[in-house]
Order: sequence, then structure tokens, then C-alpha cells
Amino acid sequence: MSHDALAAQLHALREQVAGITDTLIAAVDGLLIVADAADTVDIESVSALAAADLGLARRTATAIGQGTFRQTVVYNSGGCMAVYAIGRSALMVVLGDEGLDIGLLQLESQPVIECIGSILAAS
Repeated sequence: MSHDALAAQLHALREQVAGITDTLIAAVDGLLIVADAADTVDIESVSALAAADLGLARRTATAIGQGTFRQTVVYNSGGCMAVYAIGRSALMVVLGDEGLDIGLLQLESQPVIECIGSILAAS
């Protein structure tokens, strides 16, 4: 697996969308794959919590019958966390400050998610 290629995708997304503070890719079991995050972020905990969020969201999507899960967004008083499914085996987390434009993030994240999926599938 090319950790450098994955990290480059995360960094590019961070550069494209103002307000992104940290990003990471994890396996669906919560194990961290790669991160572009500040030292102040407990990336191992965020990975595990995002995996739990993903699992719950996928089960909810199945229960309500509205198709395949794509993303969740958790809004906080100081920013937000978006969790995106990358195929069936991985997820991407984007942390942002109050200025993060979620609409732009959704638009810019789709090609990044596809590219990350391709990189992971090739490994």
C-alpha cells in the first residue's frame, strides 16, 4: 500500500477546501492507515470512533432502505467531523473548523474518495 500516495490525497483535499483542519484514512475496524493531522488530535481514538460511526450509519441505511451509506457529518460548537465510506473496507475522516464549507467538501471529496479507493484496492 502506498502510504505516500494516500497522504498526498489527504493533503490535496486539505489544500482545496478551506476550513479542513485534519484528515485521516482508517480501516472499517478503526485501525489507522494514514493521517494528515495535527499532533494535538488523538488520531487513534478518532479512527476508532469514526469506525463505530460508520458501522452505525451503515446499519441505519440498511434499516431505512434508502440505499448505500455515503457519509455522516457531526456538527460541534467549534467545527465538524465528516466520515466517508471508502468502499466496504475503509473510511475517510475530515475534521473542520467553523468555517468549513460542507457543500464544497462534499463536491471536492468525491474524486478523492474514488482515488483513495483505487489506491487501497491496488494494494
